[in-house]
Parts: sequence; structure tokens; C-alpha cells
Amino acid sequence: MRILIVEDEYKLADTLSDRLKDEGYQVDVSYDGNEGYIQGVSGIYDVIVMDVMLPKMNGFLVVQKLRKQNINTPILMLTAKSEMDDKVMGFESGADDYLTKPFEVREFLLRVKALARRRGEIDLNLLTFGDLQVNVNQCEMCCLTTAQCIKTGTKELLILEFLMRNQKQVVTKEQIAEKIWGYDNEAEYNKVEVYLTFLRRKLRFIGSNIKIKAIRGIGYCLENDD
Repeated sequence: MRILIVEDEYKLADTLSDRLKDEGYQVDVSYDGNEGYIQGVSGIYDVIVMDVMLPKMNGFLVVQKLRKQNINTPILMLTAKSEMDDKVMGFESGADDYLTKPFEVREFLLRVKALARRRGEIDLNLLTFGDLQVNVNQCEMCCLTTAQCIKTGTKELLILEFLMRNQKQVVTKEQIAEKIWGYDNEAEYNKVEVYLTFLRRKLRFIGSNIKIKAIRGIGYCLENDD
């Protein structure tokens, strides 16, 4: 799962990022509100951690703008203020949870994990679409019709997981590349189609009716060819 941290205190941002990476999350960090908005509106994140007092655009406004763009990613707001009015403003802007500085990193991790569990209506470890079932923990994809299973590589699994968690919409090649490899990885852009080819072969091998459909000029989506 990929998490975005928008925090202008470099030391705190790096500390939180390191702890989340230790927990197995992929993490991107932004140090101002404008950049945080640009990254957040991509829709590639499972949780966003948003500071309130940010340069260029405050956290409340960033959250409001993300929600207006129909970005429903769970958001945890961080602030040095504890006044009730600020908390109310945070929730009214569209935040899902609120943590006041200073805080224990253990509590922060628990809050993030709780928000991650809320993400989507699909079980976090067992994903199903049509006759395709993916066990995230075991890196395995199975066809429920044929009972055939096959292991997936890490990148294949991450791409398939991203498609399944967004199964009702088209995702672009840019979104996939940023989701799997992060920002500033332009060299990885052309690898997306390679991994999609691997996944298509494995879907055929297990006999699944699910297809990865390319929408020319737009992106990709899952299609049930039953």
C-alpha cells in the first residue's frame, strides 16, 4: 500500500516515512501544500497524512480541493493545535481522522493502519473480481472456476492489486507507474506494459475470464469476459 505524507517539518516527515517503510508501506513525502495536492489528486494513494500548517496552501484547503476532485482517499490530519474548532474544521473539510502534535509514533501507526483498513469495500488481503481471486499475502492468483493457481512476482502483484482495488474505473499508465515505482521514476514508465503482458499470460494460464483491457489513449481496466 502507498502512503503520502504532506508535512513541512523535514525531520518529522522523514521519521514518519521511515517508520511506515519499516511496516512495509511504500511512502512518498511532500513538503508543501501545492505539491501535496498535485500528488494527492493522482489518486494512487491508500492513505494521505496531511499537516495543517503548510507553506503555499494549508492542509484544510488541500483536503477540500482533493474532495472536490472526488479523491476519497482516507486522510489523517496532523496539527500542533488542539482547539476543538480546528478539529471541527478538519473534519468538515473532509478529513477522516485527526492527530494533535506532539504524538507517539506508535499511535500514529495505529491510526494509519485503521484508515488503511477502511480503504475500499474489498478485503485487504483477499481480492476477488469475477472468477479471479488474488491472495495478497501469498502472492498468488487463482481462478475460482478452474481451481488453477499461479504465483505472481512482486511488481505483477502490485499492479494487479491496484487494478482490482480500482476495478470500476480506468487507470492510466502514469498512475500505475507512480503507484508501483513512485515519482521521479520515468525510466520505469515503459515497464508497465511488460508487466501487464506477464499478467495477461498468467490469466490465460489459469483459465480466468478476467481480461486486462487497454483503453486507447486513456489507460487500463479489468473486464469480465464471462
